[in-house]
Amino acid sequence: MNINLAYGRSGLAVTLPERKIDVLEPQFVNGLVDELRAIQEALRSPIGTAPLVELVKPGDTVVIVHTDITRATPNDRILPVILHELESAGINRGDIFLLNGLGTHRPQTQKELRLMLGDHIVDNYRCIQHDCFDEANLLALDRSPSGNPVRINRAYLEADVRILTGFIEPHFFAGFSGGPKAIVPSLAGGECVFTNHGYEMISHPNASWGITEGNPIWEEMRDIALRTKPTFLVNVALNASREISGVFAGEMLKAHDQGCAFVKETAMVRVDEPYDIVITTNSGYPLDQNLYQSVKGMSAACQIVRQGGAIIIAAACEDGLPDHGCYAELLLQGGSPQGVLDMVSQPGFRAQDQWQVQIQAQIQLHAQVLVYSDGLTDEQIRDALLLPCGDIEQSVEKLRVNYGSQTRICILPEGPQTIPYLR
Repeated sequence: MNINLAYGRSGLAVTLPERKIDVLEPQFVNGLVDELRAIQEALRSPIGTAPLVELVKPGDTVVIVHTDITRATPNDRILPVILHELESAGINRGDIFLLNGLGTHRPQTQKELRLMLGDHIVDNYRCIQHDCFDEANLLALDRSPSGNPVRINRAYLEADVRILTGFIEPHFFAGFSGGPKAIVPSLAGGECVFTNHGYEMISHPNASWGITEGNPIWEEMRDIALRTKPTFLVNVALNASREISGVFAGEMLKAHDQGCAFVKETAMVRVDEPYDIVITTNSGYPLDQNLYQSVKGMSAACQIVRQGGAIIIAAACEDGLPDHGCYAELLLQGGSPQGVLDMVSQPGFRAQDQWQVQIQAQIQLHAQVLVYSDGLTDEQIRDALLLPCGDIEQSVEKLRVNYGSQTRICILPEGPQTIPYLR
């Protein structure tokens, strides 16, 4: 069996014996024939609100929030259409700015901004990047319903018109991406992210793939986002070829809800019983730029691997572990999966990236995790408490010997673009 895994920028070919192997992929949805026209029509006939041009007036300051380089949002195809609509409504170019919703991630380089947004936008519009630790550019709101402190990007809050963009895919603890995630964590202060992604929140059984209502993380994101009074949402769905397969624009919650329903139909797959081995990815570039992001692919596989089984993830990790943030440091401090959980569960513990190491540790207590990566050394993988995998085919054969002739294997070539769940 020849399988091409979504890996880095060019993919990874793997050949395995055709014995008890299932391949689970998202239902392929054709890309829209005319993406530009579809986006334009969504802006003019939105869900639950007036057309975008009727929500703005000359003299308004307009902020457009976009996702960062760790997300596959086709910003360079979405944003020009929005900008054209705004300018046709009489908004001056100088009154528009684009805001990179980084959350706790590192800022983008100029080269990366041009790759994400296109030269025309970078050369002609003010492009700023959120900094969750910049005290001067954070404004405090009332505490969240759960009592957590909330501070949001000042430039966003002070704009007259607030447009959120992004793409919708299943998310491993927020249910789905898109929608209110453009505010929290994207534009929130560090302490707001830490509490929203805190130990108790991450541990909640509803903080998982495909669940929004009843998920305390998403519900807090929703409540905070609504308090900031976003004007308009533009979210898209993508197929495996990164083509836009759906556009959902309008009032934040109504548009996001329709987009989630669309994505759930194509991305979530039911299986009858767990597997001994699950081979997964983190959906290739840009999603597998580092090991931190690739915990999502591990989590997708964990949904259907048996207790004591094995997950093999192929992630290029061209950005390393990464070097920024606290992910690698927290893993070293914990020393083992159980040590990590003991550390982050201590009362009052707050650290950047604690949510990611918590989820990784929970996965590792369920199954062993092997990592195939050209961007990491074996030492880096071991320091991250994971097992190096130099050859996927050989690793599978060794595991088959351990698990027996009836070993059941599943492959998720697109990683978390397919979310399997047990019947």
